[in-house]
Amino acid sequence: MARYGLLIDYEYCTGCHTCEVACQMEHDLPVGKWGIQLAEIGPWQIEGDKWQYAYIPVPTELCDLCGKRVAQGKLPACVHNCQADVMRFGPVEELAKEMEGKSHMVLFAPK
Repeated sequence: MARYGLLIDYEYCTGCHTCEVACQMEHDLPVGKWGIQLAEIGPWQIEGDKWQYAYIPVPTELCDLCGKRVAQGKLPACVHNCQADVMRFGPVEELAKEMEGKSHMVLFAPK
């Protein structure tokens, strides 16, 4: 049986928090709990007046990859609702191939 995961391309994440809200709504999680949480990295100065600021959606220990949704043939709530389309869901082997040579992607594959 294939192992599934999330591939997140954080280079284009806009920091909208839609993944967090979608997850909370899907799982009826209380305030302050998430299956995926947006980490804000920066800002830090690159040079002169150029600054780096990034957002990285990070699955937490509460993430179950929306097992019930996936069993119904749907995408996980975070992937389905991502406004910037920076998340992919699928077999880990396929996602790993997609991220080859791209340093701005992370692969989340729970055991």
